[in-house]
Amino acid sequence: MIKDILIHWRPFIEIIILWYAIYHILVFFERTRARNVLRGIIVLIVTFFVFQRLGFHTLDWIMTKIFAISVIGIFIIFQPELRQGLARLGTRNIFFTSPILKEEEIETLVKQLVRAGVIFSERKIGALIALEREDSLRVYSDSGMQIDAMVSEELLESIFIHHSPLHDGGVVIVGSRIIAACCLFPLTDSSNSRLSRTYGTRHRAALGLSEDTDAVVIVISEETGKISLATEGHIINDISKEELLRTLRNLLRQKR
Repeated sequence: MIKDILIHWRPFIEIIILWYAIYHILVFFERTRARNVLRGIIVLIVTFFVFQRLGFHTLDWIMTKIFAISVIGIFIIFQPELRQGLARLGTRNIFFTSPILKEEEIETLVKQLVRAGVIFSERKIGALIALEREDSLRVYSDSGMQIDAMVSEELLESIFIHHSPLHDGGVVIVGSRIIAACCLFPLTDSSNSRLSRTYGTRHRAALGLSEDTDAVVIVISEETGKISLATEGHIINDISKEELLRTLRNLLRQKR
């Protein structure tokens, strides 16, 4: 009986699985520099089927040979994106999810972070703060000093103040708690020359973590005091207090 039901519903289950996988692949590539290449490949595939339907045998033969040798090319072209995708898959919370914050908890957390950011900006104290969303940051928090304490501007200030033994590296926040400090984040491997000239190590680490996970990363420059926000492989420079408050609220509410 159960076997008959599975046989009957198998096509629908397969369609749902394929739809889910294709949708997330397209969403992932839409957020990367390779989205235009992916669109070009889709155009070539459509063209290939059109040639087959119209009976253009020569063009069909050429397209078949191109597709045969393009597999290696795809791996080369999409190497950074494939690495990021596998990293995201490996850090995805499957069996355990990070805490879901209530509205008042989000508001308290955001205000503490913004107040700390403003203080750091005024005093030109360098800081790097990562907030976990769906992707686990456990592998990065394990590289630092374990703390496990409620987020507060006083605690953040004691961590990042000059000459503090924990001021190097980043802080990982899960829910409304600081899990670890002095953590090591991956540096972005972007080849953008402007990026390498303008950004310091903290900014490159923030961008690298946002490329490998869906974390929200706050950066305060020690040289200029400017506040930046990195997420989904993009960074907003010199963000204002009001914009930081609004953006953090929106990003944390998305998880809810």
